Amino acid sequence: MSRRAKRGKRRATPPARPVPRPPARPAPAARETGLAARTARGKPIEDRPKAPWHPVPLVELCVLVGIVLIVLGLIVGFDSDRGQLALVCGVLLASLGGLDTAVREHFNGYKSHSSVLAGLPGVIAAAALFFARAPWLALLGGTVAVFAGVFWWMRRVFMRRASRARRARG
Repeated sequence: MSRRAKRGKRRATPPARPVPRPPARPAPAARETGLAARTARGKPIEDRPKAPWHPVPLVELCVLVGIVLIVLGLIVGFDSDRGQLALVCGVLLASLGGLDTAVREHFNGYKSHSSVLAGLPGVIAAAALFFARAPWLALLGGTVAVFAGVFWWMRRVFMRRASRARRARG
């Protein structure tokens, strides 16, 4: 006997019914300047708040000079005063450029930067407690308390500004 005879007749399967698909979404509308470039979170880049000095790339130049100073400080070395000064100035300039963008985006309700903005007062509190020769436990507790308080406040500020910005956009 053949294998086919042993198994018996095969049953015919009913034809598969097509699954209904939802209607296709229309393509996103083109803006006046062409298709809007989008960030990783899907927000259009054109919606980002502009700096008061908008045509001049001041933030980018600040970060670039900061990176150059950091590299020069590393080349010169930690041993010399020039190397240390270049490193400190480079870190400050690069941080200032990032902080400017974070403040603008946060207070315009575009994107939340609560932890970045809370970190600055936390670091300042830690430095003040360190130079006041506070015990390490007090330094840590004070820093965490300042960070947590400012984070909570910044988060509330962002939520209010973001809801206002959404209402204004419609």
